[in-house]
Amino acid sequence: MPYLNLPTHRLHYRMDGVATKAPWLVFCNSLGTDLHMWDVQVAALSDHFRILRYDRRGHGGSSAPPPPYALADLGGDVIALLDALDIRQSHFCGLSIGGLTGQWLGIHAADRFDQLVLCATAARIGSAEGWAARITEVTENGLAALVPGTGARWFTPAFSAAQPETVRGILQQFEMTSVEGYVGCCAALAGADLRADIAQIANPVLTISGSDDPVCPPADLAAIAATVCQGRAVSLPGRHLVNIEAAGAFNATLLNALTGRM
Repeated sequence: MPYLNLPTHRLHYRMDGVATKAPWLVFCNSLGTDLHMWDVQVAALSDHFRILRYDRRGHGGSSAPPPPYALADLGGDVIALLDALDIRQSHFCGLSIGGLTGQWLGIHAADRFDQLVLCATAARIGSAEGWAARITEVTENGLAALVPGTGARWFTPAFSAAQPETVRGILQQFEMTSVEGYVGCCAALAGADLRADIAQIANPVLTISGSDDPVCPPADLAAIAATVCQGRAVSLPGRHLVNIEAAGAFNATLLNALTGRM
């Protein structure tokens, strides 16, 4: 497996797609998942893009430096990957904390990206107090106790009943996430508030919400689209992991946006 070794940790990444000079597309995961959360997107889009996906620090095959982390650390990891792989510019698609990372990149590294697709996210996710409580809970008890509530937030009951193996696989990966990595990213979420800054984002931005998402409801995504310079908002059926629950519509929306057909 390919890794990028950095001073404090290593990042596991994977490249897929066409081997020509097609545009690059970077996928950035949600909290408690690995790069396989984008498998359905890669299968649908690999004929159109060169695709880079990676495991956030402390997730999947990437190692976990000591927490806490800041949002700038997570954004810096993306830039380090692009630099190491000599990718000068790319589209970006991130979900939840991945979408928050994308907002940070649009503010601090806009020239490295073309379009930004921000999914199931917000300029401020939760509260510092809520994330501090989550850190305490996970530090004391691990991630297993969070699995039932996480499944309910991530998927509708109908999808969980129709696709139990898919849901089980995602939640198993959640439970296997490094406690240090999870806690470090919770600290990044606790300190991240970009509401006063996202008006600076000049890149074209598409936001995609899950219509029944209790974590980042459609209003959060609409607010981002209304605040950035060039924003559009789309809502699709499903909860937080809308890229999985509404995969067909999500893939079509993403492809149309990134190829100028939307």
